[in-house]
Amino acid sequence: MPASERARELALTAAQAAADKKAEEIMIIDVAERLVITDAFVLASAPNERQVNAIVEAVEEKLRALPEPAKPVRREGERAGRWVLLDYVDIVLHVQHREDREFYALDRLWKDCPTIEFTDRALVEAASDPVGHGE
Repeated sequence: MPASERARELALTAAQAAADKKAEEIMIIDVAERLVITDAFVLASAPNERQVNAIVEAVEEKLRALPEPAKPVRREGERAGRWVLLDYVDIVLHVQHREDREFYALDRLWKDCPTIEFTDRALVEAASDPVGHGE
């Protein structure tokens, strides 16, 4: 069974919050058929520890602001800021320093799982306004 609607909502909201903070290589992996502990992994990277922490803060803020707020049941790695994991039960967010993302290669480890399509809202808006005038 694929990821639940709640997991998809949380994952897409988290991915957009990460994108808004300039996260790189954002990917959502549907692990529902492989794991019983969560439905999806949201992976994102950043070039430095400060950026990793900014992304994590933005995700937490956006998920708390949902009509049905979500709070992590577990968090790890915040002190070092190289790989922060936020466990929301339905989804697990991994924000990694670029070097750690390459080394641990979670996306390759879970490559047999389907992905949930995510497109950064800013890219969609830029494509609809090719001149760059905005509103």
